[in-house]
Amino acid sequence: MDVKIEPGWKDKLREEFEKDYFIALTGFIREEYRNRQVFPPATRIFNAFDLCPFDRVKVVIIGQDPYHNVGQAHGLCFSVTDGTDFPPSLVNIFKELNRDLGTPVPQSGNLERWASQGVLLLNAILTVRAHQALSHQNKGWERFTDAAISALNRDRDNIVFMLWGNYAQNKGASIDSSRHIILKTVHPSPLSASRGFFGCSHFSKCNEWLVARGLEPVAW
Repeated sequence: MDVKIEPGWKDKLREEFEKDYFIALTGFIREEYRNRQVFPPATRIFNAFDLCPFDRVKVVIIGQDPYHNVGQAHGLCFSVTDGTDFPPSLVNIFKELNRDLGTPVPQSGNLERWASQGVLLLNAILTVRAHQALSHQNKGWERFTDAAISALNRDRDNIVFMLWGNYAQNKGASIDSSRHIILKTVHPSPLSASRGFFGCSHFSKCNEWLVARGLEPVAW
């Protein structure tokens, strides 16, 4: 199957595209876009991969599924399109970033500026029906994104995995901590942020670890 995705990722995930589960997933997704309102726009499904080539990944942040309201999702976890109000979790991410590094709260919640520096903003599930959270779970996306994480774990070194909340931590359970660093805390959701996300200092810890290995820090 010819999947339009960044060439480095295409090479690493080539076998996935020929598996029965992915072929079935593709059929399901095409029907969903044909018959329902689905986010992100079809051309942005693989945006996280396209903006952050396999060989340039140095940080991975894992989300669950895309925002499901109009105009929000564009293929990067926690990120929203320019001009869109910040969802609560993103508000808290920016609060912790400001507390940790003194970075001013930005005018835009579009995190493409992070992706272009090697931050893979990966949702476990890459699509969702409008206004129906988790409506595309257990259709095959989780297996596909597991394969992406596995490829990074196996074929790259010195990646910072920022795992926020139980879902992300379970998703990253097989990461080799002798080759990568795993930063864990609670999810930035208002339901949990005060129980450890605020004060986690993941952004400064990430940059310190990268610099110690001769890598460029992220301009968060």
